[in-house]
Amino acid sequence: MLEQEDIVILPTYKIPHMKTLLSTILTLFVLASFGQSDKELTDQTVNRAVAKSHLSFLASDELKGRDTPSEGQRIAAKYITTQFALYGVKAYEEYPDYLQPVKFKNQKKPTSGSILAGATSFALGSDFLLMSGADLNWEGDIIKLKNATPEEIAKNDVKGKWIVASCGDGKDESVRAWFGLSPEKQKAAKEAGAAGLIELYNSPQLPWPRLVGFLNRDRLSLGSDQEEETEFPVIWLYNDGEKATTSFEGTKTSEVKVQGAKTEKFTAPNVVGYVEGTDPKLKDEYIVYCAHYDHIGIGQPNAEGDSIYNGARDNAIGTVAVMEAAKNLAKYPTKRSALFVLFTAEEKGLLGSSWFVDHSPLEINQMVFCNNIDNGGYNDTSKITVIGLERTTAKDNTVAAVTAYGLEAIADPAPEQGLFDRSDNVNFASKGVPAPDFSMGFTAFDEEIMKYYHQAGDHVETLDMDYVHKYWSAYVLTGRLIGNDPERPFWIMGDKYYDAGVKLYKE
Repeated sequence: MLEQEDIVILPTYKIPHMKTLLSTILTLFVLASFGQSDKELTDQTVNRAVAKSHLSFLASDELKGRDTPSEGQRIAAKYITTQFALYGVKAYEEYPDYLQPVKFKNQKKPTSGSILAGATSFALGSDFLLMSGADLNWEGDIIKLKNATPEEIAKNDVKGKWIVASCGDGKDESVRAWFGLSPEKQKAAKEAGAAGLIELYNSPQLPWPRLVGFLNRDRLSLGSDQEEETEFPVIWLYNDGEKATTSFEGTKTSEVKVQGAKTEKFTAPNVVGYVEGTDPKLKDEYIVYCAHYDHIGIGQPNAEGDSIYNGARDNAIGTVAVMEAAKNLAKYPTKRSALFVLFTAEEKGLLGSSWFVDHSPLEINQMVFCNNIDNGGYNDTSKITVIGLERTTAKDNTVAAVTAYGLEAIADPAPEQGLFDRSDNVNFASKGVPAPDFSMGFTAFDEEIMKYYHQAGDHVETLDMDYVHKYWSAYVLTGRLIGNDPERPFWIMGDKYYDAGVKLYKE
């Protein structure tokens, strides 16, 4: 089917002398090699002992949980690059050491603050949150808009004023949509010369106390390409019972004060490399092999006094899978090219992959499939769970690869969790790239999963290595089958990302 031919039939002819005989033998040897199945080629490189040694290093106490940023994470990145170089993986000209620097900003939690609107005073934390910006000591005019959409801002004189408006656009009432729309408002407000933006928040979907618990702390986010750019101040203000709306309606001025806020900037790397394909035409298409290599670092000690969160399952196993794919494809390339990416800061909000899809050395429309790996754990060693299995035309190749190692490929067993949109694959999917998540076998979020998920006990010693070896092999074989398939994979019609794919590839 998708494997290369195992039998090569040559025309018969007479052999006139020894030189011709040697040439024929060499030809037969080469053709026999090319005739090996993709499974045979996978098995030649995915060595259990070697792969386990990589896993043991990446999940060792010495790397202290690979937090972003940390010395342990830097060592992990360096280790991966040494293996890429050893395998013969190529580096992009922009990143000759395989390291793509990702820019971050760490916004430190303010210590105090207040907003005065007429006779009403609002306090930091209990009433409002500083979403972006530094210390403030501002007094001046305000302008009240409905939602402060870019179109609404363009129609009003906002220069030098704080804009006060409701979250969202008045159409989509989901908190996720509000978060997504806020950067557009900020950009429009800043370009129009506004002094700042106050968004009024009130949602039963995510009550204010929960939002405060999530955001009223140090927050890591992506930095800007403009290093000296001044952060535009944005505040979310709790509009309980329309209290804030009423307060601002009775005044044309306001005072905004925030103390103790500051932003620290740093970089941490994605690891990026590639292998060129063998087919003159298909080599312009790339299969992406990716996983995040960071974890959550050092935390609260468990009952045994262990405070290092080693992250063997999440996601050293995934990291090694990508390394094994790199080793295999550098030795035995597929028709399509291969792109290998290990992401930083997945645990901070999928930040490394978010940066990568906007700063890739390769055009996004050349990436025809992304086989991402993220793991929380496993509770069924007879299965591999592929989040998004039935959402792309790569299903048959994936099932074939998994079946080849005596396992069963199953789709998302917990769709209510929204797992597809909670891992690095979603940043590719949102661009239109078919991008499932290749996870170890789980059938539910039960005690076995939670026993190790983001726990200090997630050690290599607790793993079933026979199963993990099959998992690594199935991942590599999946990529090989897709990489050699004459048909390019795509979304199933009707999928939420189908239209994005049509736009990306101009289908």
